[in-house]
Amino acid sequence: MQFKDIAGQRDVINRLTEIIDSGRVSHAQMVLGSTADGALQLVLAYLQYLDCTNRQHYEGGELRADSCGECPHCKKMAQMVHPDLHFIFPTAATPRVTGSFWSGDFMQEYREFLQENNARGTVDEWYAHLGIENKQGMIRELDAAHIVQDLGLKSYEGGWKMMVVWMAEKMNTAAANELLKTLEEPTPGTILMLVCESDERLLPTIRSRVQTIKLRAVSGERRAAASSEFASLLVEWLRLLFKLKMKELSAQVDKMSAMNREQQKQFLNYALGVMRDCFMHSAAGTPVEIGSGDQKFDTMFPTMVTVNNVELIEKALDEAIMAVERNANAKIALMQLSFNMSKALKKR
Repeated sequence: MQFKDIAGQRDVINRLTEIIDSGRVSHAQMVLGSTADGALQLVLAYLQYLDCTNRQHYEGGELRADSCGECPHCKKMAQMVHPDLHFIFPTAATPRVTGSFWSGDFMQEYREFLQENNARGTVDEWYAHLGIENKQGMIRELDAAHIVQDLGLKSYEGGWKMMVVWMAEKMNTAAANELLKTLEEPTPGTILMLVCESDERLLPTIRSRVQTIKLRAVSGERRAAASSEFASLLVEWLRLLFKLKMKELSAQVDKMSAMNREQQKQFLNYALGVMRDCFMHSAAGTPVEIGSGDQKFDTMFPTMVTVNNVELIEKALDEAIMAVERNANAKIALMQLSFNMSKALKKR
């Protein structure tokens, strides 16, 4: 992966190449941003540039520098077969892999996934690739133990020992605590790169020990498509919250609970964002787009989220998100959310 292949992150890239050229490379860094916005691409290009033997520097262009793409290091990195490059990512049991397992047991599938999606595939697409859509992927203590082990080994090619932890927020507590040892006492010549979409879900002790690189959102078309799909579902659900006809509401909850858990979380986070936009509209007159296709509904609903109920609405959605993350029964969690939301909206 080269920097020239990444869209929309030129300022960040130029800052990173300048840091590498100056020799001020931090041993633990976190790229904060979605994979769809190029977060993983950026990490792979960064590591390729780090050990490139023929770095290219430009005058007057958008990019100040890039890896050559031709040296042995670059070619191995491009094919993701460099012996000093390691990956950790969320997994779950499959028909092929059961019992005690770690990321290395899925490495062939992961490399295929990266190549097929040009390192822009979402975690939801990764789960679909593995066939575990209805399971919660996780980074476990055994994964963290391999991070410590792999970074402690001697470099095969005499350069940096590189570890990429994709979707770092999927670490369970045991894995995060195990990783702290490496962050506190790094071995020389190692670099640990976390890719994270929501750093709020990382332990504060992890966040405080990494250098954070924030990306700006650039994947507008992809995000807009997802928002359009969720908008229709959200509006159907909101209409039923006012009627509270149990048969219709139950059918709607069935539709929502039929999504896999990652999609459920995405939908609930989308709903949370819409509710906050509605509150800002009520409180400060900022514009908000519900997307129902019904002008009357789009005009009326934002006024339902006020200072009197916005905290109750946020609490209800946050609790539902936590329930889904903890593998609670989705239908029960979403039905409870429906009751809580219905009560909250009537308190406007």
